Amino acid sequence: MLTPLDIQNKEFKKGFRGYKEDEVDEFLDEIMVHYEKLFKESSELKDKVEKAHQQVEQYKNLEETLKNTLVVAQNTAEEVKSSASKKSQLIIEEAEMKAKEIINKADRDVQGIRSEYDEIKRQMEIFKTRYKTLLQSQLETLMEPKEEMQEG
Repeated sequence: MLTPLDIQNKEFKKGFRGYKEDEVDEFLDEIMVHYEKLFKESSELKDKVEKAHQQVEQYKNLEETLKNTLVVAQNTAEEVKSSASKKSQLIIEEAEMKAKEIINKADRDVQGIRSEYDEIKRQMEIFKTRYKTLLQSQLETLMEPKEEMQEG
């Protein structure tokens, strides 16, 4: 993987009628600054995605705990006398509503994370395309025949 330091330390061989060294150095410095910024942004986004994944895991654990709690509540309700049956049924319904709310929130959070991840992937593809185009144009410039360079 190319790092900002690789760009900064890149040296080119000098040719008979090569490019102006100070212009190449200046351009490489500019590329390094932009690349370093994108490199940092990518790292920050990876951290955010990792934190989001950790939150999703917490929600999954919470969901499992709630499911287990509901099973226990249902077994308890069956053992209670008929007079307590209505009260226990209300408690179970409340727990189910809360569980659904938590699950729905977790689903929304997962969708948000997926959207953020898709946006990160899209931005990375745009960066790759732009960088590839830049490199191709630089290669084409370098590959121009010497006759054209002598005329200029």
